[in-house]
Amino acid sequence: MDFAVLGISEGDIMSLVVQWGMSLVFAVATLVAGLFAVGLFGRVLRSLLDSAQVDPSLRSFLTSLTSIALKALVYITALSVLGVEMTSFVAILAAAGLAVGMALSGTLQNFAGGVIILLFKPYKVGDFIEAQGYSGSVKEIQIFITVLTTPDNKTVLIPNGPLSNGSLINYSTQPLRRVDWTFGIGYGDDLDKAYELVHSLLAADEKVLEDPAPFVALASLGDNSVNLVVRAWVKAPDYWEVHFRMNDQVYRQFAARGLSIPFPQLDVHLHEA
Repeated sequence: MDFAVLGISEGDIMSLVVQWGMSLVFAVATLVAGLFAVGLFGRVLRSLLDSAQVDPSLRSFLTSLTSIALKALVYITALSVLGVEMTSFVAILAAAGLAVGMALSGTLQNFAGGVIILLFKPYKVGDFIEAQGYSGSVKEIQIFITVLTTPDNKTVLIPNGPLSNGSLINYSTQPLRRVDWTFGIGYGDDLDKAYELVHSLLAADEKVLEDPAPFVALASLGDNSVNLVVRAWVKAPDYWEVHFRMNDQVYRQFAARGLSIPFPQLDVHLHEA
């Protein structure tokens, strides 16, 4: 083909070939070096997450997400080196990402909450927690939801977004828990006898700890009863066993020792018209 007819000299053609050839070489070199660097960074990141004992599900997700993002950056950079105009493409990609983000705002909030939970570990699998109006043992911590099993064996799925931003009670973080009771006796009953009986019941229970020592005191003078407040410390797994056993023992022993457990009563008087 005679390029002279088109007004193009052989020198221009050679210059164009050399220019495009160099751009292609640089683009390929950028791609190879970039992908190698991404792979190296991925291995380092995985090692750091392993040493930090990050949850396996979060570890896998973070490494794959980081790898995809960095690889996309490498490909865009290589195309730019090759001379492809990427400004419009990046703008379209950003607009599409914004639209998808707005459409999935709730899902992204739950995802962010899952990342926060898995990183900072306010609770872990097996803990008994209370949050968002539910209480139960943590069965699974997924990237979008947390799965609870309630004491009556129901499965509750709670989105991670509200869990990471709202109030939460974790009953499993402390080794000890305090059990509180309020027991009423009748006006006129022997208060010292009630103190002695409650202390003896607490001392007889091997799962009630001696240190911190149990506490028994007169809490209030109610409308129908003299109310005693009782507090004792137990190991966390023994909480409910001690709570129910003490209720049972107080009911039985109060009656056996002549101490009444009063209840509200209503006197009705009839008058003849």
